[in-house]
Amino acid sequence: MSRECIVGTESVRMIELGHPWIIADSYTKRWPAGEAGDLVELTDASGRFLATALLDPKDRIVARVLSRERMRLDRAWLKRRLELALALRRGHADLDGTNAYRLVNGEGDGLAGLTVECYGDYLMVQIYCAGWRKHLKGVTQALEELLSPAGIYEKTRPQKTRELESESDSKKYGNLLAGRPAPEPLLVQENGLTYQVSLERGLNTGLFLDQRKNRRDLARRVEGKRFLNLFSYTGAFSVAAAAAGATLVTSVDASPGYMELARGNFSLNRLNPKRHEFMVGDCLAVLDDMARQQKCYDVIVMDPPSFSTTSKSRFTTRGGTSDLVAAALRLLKAGGLLIASSNHQKVDLADYLKELRRGALQAGSSLQVISLSGQPEDFPYPVTFPEGRYLKYAICVKGELC
Repeated sequence: MSRECIVGTESVRMIELGHPWIIADSYTKRWPAGEAGDLVELTDASGRFLATALLDPKDRIVARVLSRERMRLDRAWLKRRLELALALRRGHADLDGTNAYRLVNGEGDGLAGLTVECYGDYLMVQIYCAGWRKHLKGVTQALEELLSPAGIYEKTRPQKTRELESESDSKKYGNLLAGRPAPEPLLVQENGLTYQVSLERGLNTGLFLDQRKNRRDLARRVEGKRFLNLFSYTGAFSVAAAAAGATLVTSVDASPGYMELARGNFSLNRLNPKRHEFMVGDCLAVLDDMARQQKCYDVIVMDPPSFSTTSKSRFTTRGGTSDLVAAALRLLKAGGLLIASSNHQKVDLADYLKELRRGALQAGSSLQVISLSGQPEDFPYPVTFPEGRYLKYAICVKGELC
């Protein structure tokens, strides 16, 4: 049975506005003791019912709203939410030539703190709220009943992922919850191209699904062009560009392991990696070297992680974007495209554009924004939850400073 937990006036206002997070404050400290995964009924000081939420008492987000009504978190309720999520993808997401996409996007599908991704015949669950651990079996059973996948994995989200990003991507973070093991690597399709992913190893799978539409858009802009991909990870943007007819694709990443995976993705798509460039190194240092060599590109994509640490430097979106933009613009021809992307949730679009402006001024160039986009339809977010619109993807044309 759910316990009543009183929230303060600010939390009352946020719940009534439709925001799903309850942040720890002086009121939540007085809540009755509970465990992660308990359902609680949130009320105001007068006892008026506001919402049912999933408790996570040790987290800064101490509770996540699941419903504005009283409810039970059972398999029937889970199946209803999952059916709605599936209907949204079937009705609105453009998945032509694609079998890797996000099936459940946490708060965007009324399942705050939980994501489910589809990779071919397999599903992968990730928990961003410890409260879901108690209900993981029910989630797994509901997914099996609805979709009959070959297998369901969970990838754990360890603490201090920033420090772990530099570790070898061979460490096992995936755990098979149901069904049979997936091939290693598992091959999936996106926009008609083939990529290798791992549901067992690495912090991530090897393919960031939220850039699918942006990779499709890139493909129509690069035919006959020289393309530079910074922070290239496993080369998904590079493969998309090479397959679309870019004359030269240069991929730069600090990880030798990712670079090998990128070469593998080229080969999977019958693209000869020897016709293109794969450079291991710190992106800012590589850009300096390229500038000295007077290299020039028509299209440059920069999609760094929010934090990136190498032996030579440390990149953060909040502090390093302008320097990266300035360094990249030295290699971009006049009229060329600079495509800048960030998935840092805490940097909003206005602040991100200011970083691009600083970089352009530093380089003595102008930048005209011709397109702004974010994540695709399978990454929905409530209009009441601005944190859900995290991905920023700006396509800019380089000009001379007026």
